[in-house]
Amino acid sequence: MENEKAVLGALLFIVMVVGANFVMYAIARGAANAKGRGFWETIGKAMNTSTKKNDEMEELRRKMEALKKNDDTQR
Repeated sequence: MENEKAVLGALLFIVMVVGANFVMYAIARGAANAKGRGFWETIGKAMNTSTKKNDEMEELRRKMEALKKNDDTQR
């Protein structure tokens, strides 16, 4: 009797884990395909955001230097 309960509990646990994984997969898949792009394309673009941020920071730095230079020449 106890052995049957243990097997039933283990089976229930396995079903819950598999179900949770399926739900998470469906959520991730739906989020990746939200704009009509493929899953791997979206993941790849998400991984390459660091170069875009660095470019934006570099552009901001150049603009700040230009503004500071203009401010110094006006004084």
